[in-house]
Amino acid sequence: MNGTPERDSGPAEPGSESLADLLGGRRGAVDATLPPLAFAAGWLLGGESLWGGVGAALAVGAVVAGVRLRRGDRPRSVLIGLLAVCVAALIAVRTGRAENFFLIQVLSNAASALAWTVSILIRWPLLGVLVGAVLGQRAGWRRDPALLRGYGRASWVWTATYLLRLAVFVPLYLGGQVLALVVARVALTWPLVAAALALSWVVLRRSLPAGHPGLRHPVAPPR
Repeated sequence: MNGTPERDSGPAEPGSESLADLLGGRRGAVDATLPPLAFAAGWLLGGESLWGGVGAALAVGAVVAGVRLRRGDRPRSVLIGLLAVCVAALIAVRTGRAENFFLIQVLSNAASALAWTVSILIRWPLLGVLVGAVLGQRAGWRRDPALLRGYGRASWVWTATYLLRLAVFVPLYLGGQVLALVVARVALTWPLVAAALALSWVVLRRSLPAGHPGLRHPVAPPR
């Protein structure tokens, strides 16, 4: 799902890392903006040619996938990213509408907003799931009431990012504003991911009581 944090680098020293250090995600978010930019360029240079836009997006998507594999990104993550570009291109070609290249983004952000909201309500906040997986804690963090509460609050930050994208993308998509969709996609991808990483880290840290040992050391309540 676009804009979701993912680990793309090793963690910093224990006790010093932020969510950005643990999850990365900003580099992947930058990569995700390149195929839509290529689509817009091909579409314009081809005189609003759908095939020109699709061809450019697929070519750039393949190059991005190759670069990500060479720098050591997880193959599954790379293939999912490339598959998303291929599906977006297929939808645009099959419908004959350039704005449908962005339909996957609209749907994925709606699904992400729903998934993050549900995860918070059932007390399995996805931010905790992601960080716990990176730290090898499995569900250990859920036994710490402070961490569970903090991850829940910080996960609302990510939910808000998906809702913000929807509030911008949906009117532009319905209006067929292809170039505006590209601009919005870039503006609401890596800058928004960076902001969400920083803000959710602040919310999480402020939710932990003084003296808490940190994300790597969940504190289980005494029995």
